[in-house]
Amino acid sequence: MATKTIAGKTVQVNDEGFMTNPAEWTKEIAVALAQEEGIAELTPTHWKVIDFCRQSAAGTGGKAPTLRTITTNSGVTTKELFSLFPKGPAKKVARIAGLGKPEGCV
Repeated sequence: MATKTIAGKTVQVNDEGFMTNPAEWTKEIAVALAQEEGIAELTPTHWKVIDFCRQSAAGTGGKAPTLRTITTNSGVTTKELFSLFPKGPAKKVARIAGLGKPEGCV
């Protein structure tokens, strides 16, 4: 398993750059990953989605939620999600939240 240093902390990642151990995640790591994804600042709405995804994953054995699950249950519309996390929002938010790639994402 590969490792990567993010925000000064060494974490385990897979070959696509997704963290493999959600317990290693911190908010500082989220900020650094967001910047890597081209998101300069995480707003309260970003955090709402990130927190929802982490809570959802905790209840499903660590699986990142799908786009539909996020938009149906987080209070954020699909349009808002795409503006918050452009070009593949479910995949981006999963990576920023320290989760694996959502099932069904290419």
